[in-house]
Amino acid sequence: MKGSEILAHVDHTLLKPTATWEQIKELCREAIACKTASVCIPASYVAPVHKEFGDKINICTVIGFPLGYDSREAKIIAAGQAVKDGAKEVDMVINITDAKNGFFDKITEEIAAIKQAVGNNILKVIIEACYLTEAEKKALCKCVTEAKADFIKTSTGFGSGGATHEDIKLFAANIGPDVKMKAAGGIRTLEDMKQYLAEGCERIGASAAVGLLKDKMDLEV
Repeated sequence: MKGSEILAHVDHTLLKPTATWEQIKELCREAIACKTASVCIPASYVAPVHKEFGDKINICTVIGFPLGYDSREAKIIAAGQAVKDGAKEVDMVINITDAKNGFFDKITEEIAAIKQAVGNNILKVIIEACYLTEAEKKALCKCVTEAKADFIKTSTGFGSGGATHEDIKLFAANIGPDVKMKAAGGIRTLEDMKQYLAEGCERIGASAAVGLLKDKMDLEV
């Protein structure tokens, strides 16, 4: 697999609360040069990035991030605004307290409402797997499938743990055929990236991928 093939699956990510405009612009320039799947950036930067780079870049942003317990109405408004500002992909965090309380119907309804708000744009659902039991993860696979979201995603990268291969295997066994997988959080090696892709991930959220691969785009890695 060439470096460019891996990068085509990467959401080049900068979500630190201290991220400056200059850092965001550099992220975008790197993403354009390396042809990453998208840039994943804070919602406040979506409009200026769209203005600066236009259709040269696929913009992804996050809502309900990183804790997930904003109200459904707030998430719907945030998702709609992100799309208006130029985002083509939205990564939402579920209400983890609802999962811990067993309110899975409520989670399904929230995801479906946010999917309606983003329309034909891509919705990825972050379940923050590090906080969940195996039974809760399986139930959330069902929620994401029934709500017709586009992706299930492992982690925010701000929780107590990130992506694991065990979670991706669990997702693959429990999601519907129309749901794709995104591994994110703590992915820092080429070996991990290649393994996640081999396990069926369509996307990888990583801040390290471009640094590892920008000089190896035409090389087998």
